[in-house]
Amino acid sequence: MKKVLIIDDENRTRDLVKKMIDSFKFRLEVFAEGENVSTGIEAINRIKPDILFLDIQMPDGTGFDVLNSIKQKNFEVIFITAYQEYAIKAIKFSALDYILKPIDEDELREAVMKAMDTVDFSREDSQFEALTNNMQPSQRRKLVLKTQESVFVVDLNEIIRCESDKNYTFFFLTSGKKILVSKTLKDFETLLNDHGFFRVQQSHLINVEFIDRYDKQQGGSVILKDGAAIPLSPAKKEHFFKLLETL
Repeated sequence: MKKVLIIDDENRTRDLVKKMIDSFKFRLEVFAEGENVSTGIEAINRIKPDILFLDIQMPDGTGFDVLNSIKQKNFEVIFITAYQEYAIKAIKFSALDYILKPIDEDELREAVMKAMDTVDFSREDSQFEALTNNMQPSQRRKLVLKTQESVFVVDLNEIIRCESDKNYTFFFLTSGKKILVSKTLKDFETLLNDHGFFRVQQSHLINVEFIDRYDKQQGGSVILKDGAAIPLSPAKKEHFFKLLETL
């Protein structure tokens, strides 16, 4: 039976999450222990959970401090947080999961089911290292791309463009590598549009650093430095040309 550990500084939240998970009738043993960084670390080392629910803000530090103190992270992490845009974006960049307070039962069930599906796969320290990096305002964000076989951590300046394939997204990197991720282009647009990326049309998101030129022929295309020619949506033309003036 898999073990779930809930670390949160509010007794009420720990008890509520435990009651909800117990009510789902999954084959899980649920522990609601750990109210701060020090007791959280102790609980992890003692219980050795498979799935960890971890509060971000605690009296003596943060959930990230807890993770940094654990050498063998042999568990799935789901952060519990009130809405904090910066922390949530860092978590999303690192391809980790979170639920918001107040806890929604359907969101909790979905998070638990997702974690149960992946709990037996090996975890990569690089994912947690990327999270530590992404929490530092002075550091350039790193994007974690999870495929069925691997976990890739890429600098944003390695990404030339992203291309939609239904509910999947292809990433084209400067190394020539092409990575397929099971998330929509819209998910990545939301993450990357403040970091120098522009959606030139429905199926394409480009890194503006790799724009070579605009070609007026055949309705107009954006030519990238790797030679890719991406048709420019008429609805995006005005915004695109304003963007070119700032480059």
